[in-house]
Amino acid sequence: MEKTDDTGKEISDIGNHGARGLVWDDTRAFLAVARHGTLSGAAAALNLGIATLSRRIERLEAALRLPLFIRQQSGYQLTEDGADLIEKAEALESAAQAFTSGAATQAQMTGKVRLATAENLATGLILPALADFRAQYPELSVEIVTDISTANLHRRDADLAVRMVKPERGNVTLRRLGTLGYGLYGSPGYAARRAASPDPGDYATDAFITWSEMQSHLPAAQWVERILRGRQPALTTTSLAAQVAAAKAGLGLAVLPHFIARDAGLACVASDIGVEQPIYLVLQSDLARSRRIRALADFLSDLVIRNRTRLSG
Repeated sequence: MEKTDDTGKEISDIGNHGARGLVWDDTRAFLAVARHGTLSGAAAALNLGIATLSRRIERLEAALRLPLFIRQQSGYQLTEDGADLIEKAEALESAAQAFTSGAATQAQMTGKVRLATAENLATGLILPALADFRAQYPELSVEIVTDISTANLHRRDADLAVRMVKPERGNVTLRRLGTLGYGLYGSPGYAARRAASPDPGDYATDAFITWSEMQSHLPAAQWVERILRGRQPALTTTSLAAQVAAAKAGLGLAVLPHFIARDAGLACVASDIGVEQPIYLVLQSDLARSRRIRALADFLSDLVIRNRTRLSG
């Protein structure tokens, strides 16, 4: 596949559409508008004029012969064709980033990068894959902070973060990587007993494992609270690992990320309960060009994107 700059060299294909004459900067513009939802937000992120950005979107739509956005007064909404192309465009983005950073990665990188993330993502996704990153950058030290309730990029508690809450302040750059899906899980024995009950869809007699009052703001905790309707849970904990252990012990049902629960051998009682969270990669804007931070950011982006189906459930 040929890479391009804005001088007219072509990227040969995008997915199965076989479009000719595509310019990489147009695809980059498409991703920015899809992520920000407005021309003004995307233009600011790319440091472009709105008119230039609009021309690039129109040029891409003409090259693909597809409408990519529905233009609304409130912003730009992806069409079905546009949504289908997001993953392919992001694959091009990753390839372009790898191409442009190729020379830099040849040099040995040293120093430390501090990553803030949720414990479930650290233990279930990032740490099992980190050996590959360390093999590529053996002199680069990684510090993982899982207490993200206190880690703040604005205060420089971390250099970058993979988190499920969109930052509302601070000089940060963010990218949505995927979705973390949740389901209702219990031990296989517990699930088998309730499946044999007259009304397995009724939770009135079920025992629940949930978060303590300190974490009552979490979507999983709020879902359990709505289901309990004033009843007391069987157990409250301050960690996801404790909830998994309690569910495996047959103490009740817990709202857990699909990939964590399935890896633990738990049985799914309800797979689509309306509890899901976006996964964001967040970097301090003034550190976004740092080679060592960019290296870990690219690694994490690729890791989450490759595991999108597993994470979303």
